[in-house]
Amino acid sequence: MMWSAAKALAARDLRLLWRRRGDSLQPALFALLVVVLFALALGGEARALSNVAAAVLWLAVLLAGLLALDTLFRGDAEDGSLEQWLLAPVPLAWLVTVRVFTHWATTALPLLLITPLLAELLHLPREQLPVLLASLALGTPLLSLLGAVVAALTVGMRRSGILVALLALPLYVPVLVFGAGSVAAAAQGLDPSGALLLLGAGLVMALVLAPLAAAAAIRIALS
Repeated sequence: MMWSAAKALAARDLRLLWRRRGDSLQPALFALLVVVLFALALGGEARALSNVAAAVLWLAVLLAGLLALDTLFRGDAEDGSLEQWLLAPVPLAWLVTVRVFTHWATTALPLLLITPLLAELLHLPREQLPVLLASLALGTPLLSLLGAVVAALTVGMRRSGILVALLALPLYVPVLVFGAGSVAAAAQGLDPSGALLLLGAGLVMALVLAPLAAAAAIRIALS
């Protein structure tokens, strides 16, 4: 029954996303805009861009994820679907996990796919690209899980977009530091595995704890 509920919820989310195809492109377009603005601000100089390429890409992905964070549960709260989640014969944390995975697959995964192109625009050294992709693959699901907790805490508030960003950014800072730091370590000839392992450990902890925390926050918001 859990897998049937997961398939039904994921199929519903994808159908709704297909109806709003323009909204689904906003994170990728925003990330591209951030990269282009940084390239223009630094004058297009290859050496200057290569020094900050990893940090800029990580910052672009992080900020792009914030765009869709407020809508993670808000649509379901407005149409009454969250109340149905509480009555469903499956754990609420499981439905939260499915929603977070769908959110990651439709917002962060496209950014991962275009990261090589954005890295070329910023003249990122190609030997650093595998470390960057590994850090993003570990860090972006972690950002989605942490963001889900914040979105669940504010789901009962109206016009909470700025509040969501203010609450989420402090949680995102360690992920940003270790993600960009792994690429910086690789650029200096150091072993980046330490930062990547910390990201992996954080992802495992978030997979266990974040859905439970988000489910508890949703129950509080709807009570």
